[in-house]
Amino acid sequence: MPAPKTNYRAWLQKAEHDFLNIANNLSAAEIPWDTVCFHAQQAAEKILKAFLIYHGQPLTRTHDLVALLAACVGIDPTLVVLEYDCRKLTYFAVSSRYPDDLFEPSELEGREMLRAARRIQVQIVARLP
Repeated sequence: MPAPKTNYRAWLQKAEHDFLNIANNLSAAEIPWDTVCFHAQQAAEKILKAFLIYHGQPLTRTHDLVALLAACVGIDPTLVVLEYDCRKLTYFAVSSRYPDDLFEPSELEGREMLRAARRIQVQIVARLP
């Protein structure tokens, strides 16, 4: 059965823009690690939403990657392997956008969030045409 016509590719392209923002920031003299984390979360969110759109699922307005992943797992249970990455990235949807005297992402966290987003990308894109 052919896949429904959707704009899932546009969502994947928007995710690529987030990855480009990360690459540009990584080339800067001063790297804003909070911004790297934010764009990693945003890329993962758009990739998960692309998967849901491709499968004809309605989207909810959420930045909660665990909730989005749960909907994806309903389609493909093997995606449960992404839960840890989704949990870690979800934190950066909002909190990294505002000052927090107790927490500022480090380079280690920024690079790990980028790797987490890339792992999500690899798993999801492998399941799309």
